[in-house]
Amino acid sequence: MDFSTLSPARRTIRRFEQRTVPDEMLKHLINMARFASCASNKQRLRYVIIRENELVRKVFETTAWAGMVAPKRTPKWGIDAPLDFIAVTAPVNAGEIIHADAGAAIQSIQLAAWERGLGCCWFASFKKAEVTELLNISPDREILYLIAVGFPAENPVGEKAVDGDVAYYLDENDVLHVPKLPVDELCSWM
Repeated sequence: MDFSTLSPARRTIRRFEQRTVPDEMLKHLINMARFASCASNKQRLRYVIIRENELVRKVFETTAWAGMVAPKRTPKWGIDAPLDFIAVTAPVNAGEIIHADAGAAIQSIQLAAWERGLGCCWFASFKKAEVTELLNISPDREILYLIAVGFPAENPVGEKAVDGDVAYYLDENDVLHVPKLPVDELCSWM
């Protein structure tokens, strides 16, 4: 799949099949992330792949899902919750630029996942202190973001926003629609 097809097709996934992602596929996602741009090529991000079932459940319970359509898009453990997570970590006090590094890496993970038939949900909304303790993260590092990874059990639809309305919504068939602003509304020419 070429990038011009891959990028607009990729959607955030919030419902997952109940099967784990093979180790090699998860390793491939991290391999793609390591090629992402990063400030001064410092490569300060590290990744914790969370696979053990009880630990995944505990991490899952710390996350907040799709606030604009909640509770309908909050997955349920054992039914449609993710069975794999990736925690993106960085040195404590790495500065604001580390979030740009993480964004580039996470976008690479999401696109690589979609290309392989996987879906992701990127989280900044989770109980950081609790997950830090669960994962036994070193005091000199912090968790920036979590990424739920799995095989999609839903097919969200991307569509053009109308009158600037970008609120995502569920239709009568429980399909999630995600409006995106057109390019002409996003840029100006000088």
